[in-house]
Amino acid sequence: MTAAATLLVAAWLVAPAATGNDDGFLASLEAQAKPLVVQPLPRANGALRTTLDAALASPRAPTEIWAARQWHNNMSPRLSRFVKDDTQRSELLQRIYHEARLARLPPELVLAVIQVESGFQADAVSSAGAVGLMQIMPFWIRELGLPADDLTDPWRNLRYGCTILAHYLAVERGDFTRALARYNGSLGKTWYPERVMRALERHWTLPSGDSLATTSP
Repeated sequence: MTAAATLLVAAWLVAPAATGNDDGFLASLEAQAKPLVVQPLPRANGALRTTLDAALASPRAPTEIWAARQWHNNMSPRLSRFVKDDTQRSELLQRIYHEARLARLPPELVLAVIQVESGFQADAVSSAGAVGLMQIMPFWIRELGLPADDLTDPWRNLRYGCTILAHYLAVERGDFTRALARYNGSLGKTWYPERVMRALERHWTLPSGDSLATTSP
């Protein structure tokens, strides 16, 4: 991982955590984490099964609104090569930003994972059966959701992907390289984390001095 990527993800690790059920969920993962052992996820509470409609509709601090708009304006031209429709691109960025904030992940990193996993194709299905934007394996529905969950729904897929990545980050005690390798199922190898970090640095890293990573949620 290069210095730029390390600074980006490190800033997010020390940023204040999101409040509410998501914060408690991540705290419980931290308490259960054991190095080198994949821990089963606890049963998801209702908040993890819902979309972000309520969160997006609730009042937000002016500084948070400003940070979200600045991030959106910076990322929209970058995403246009993958998502041509302006309305679809705007809503996708909004959802990625808030899902990442709730999971205490850098939203730029989530963009990089999606680029590597699916190229932003919500209906993508891998040869192994992984589905959607963040290429979620269907067995995760048993761990996190409801039988009716549709992993091709981009908003549901984002919730799963960010939750899973946050879980692995807790298991690995903040080591993004190992967490990303777990996410891909290639723990012990570095090719996948390196690929994600290259995408992060080439396409999604904010210009020096413009980082929003330390903005409080």
